[in-house]
Amino acid sequence: MKHCILVKWNSLVINKEEILIKVKAVFDKLNGFDGVKNVSYFQNIIDRPNRYDLMICIEMDKSFLEIYDSSQPHLEWKQNFGKFVENKAIFDYEE
Repeated sequence: MKHCILVKWNSLVINKEEILIKVKAVFDKLNGFDGVKNVSYFQNIIDRPNRYDLMICIEMDKSFLEIYDSSQPHLEWKQNFGKFVENKAIFDYEE
């Protein structure tokens, strides 16, 4: 399955490239977990108020989702980046 996190940054984020480097440092740690196949990042190319800024897509076994929820990278994401998130959406799907 693919677990996609869409993020709209708030006004505390001045440099979207800089925060992306930090986000990657957290989520790239998932690549070492059994059950994770790939982590991808997609930055929005249209800067409008009604657009999300970033999509993080984690390709994982469906059964890994519960492990992911309590994993160190997920907890680090919530603790370190929550203050920068204006809005967030989660979308899970299978191809």
